[in-house]
Amino acid sequence: MDESFGPDFFTLTDEDGNEFELELVDTLEHQGVTYYAMFPAVEEDEATGEPKDIDADDEEYGLVILKVIEENGEELLSTPDSDQELDEVYELFMERFFQEEEES
Repeated sequence: MDESFGPDFFTLTDEDGNEFELELVDTLEHQGVTYYAMFPAVEEDEATGEPKDIDADDEEYGLVILKVIEENGEELLSTPDSDQELDEVYELFMERFFQEEEES
């Protein structure tokens, strides 16, 4: 993914009206569907530049996988339809992440 222009952030609203800011880390096409891999956006400590208030064990912080769907001519993001679809796409993203890591 070309990051020459910096990261991409999305503000998503769930069905209850809650807003979440997510950072896009990768996209992939699988069986004709576009999937996004995202992490919750975190604030940086101004003095150190380090992320603040992150607990990697927190269930709310982790990889979020969403797919692009079209509804009434508008592109929307949606969760995968099944655990099987989620697991399959998760594995594809993990392969890509580790492949990129090995190439670095």
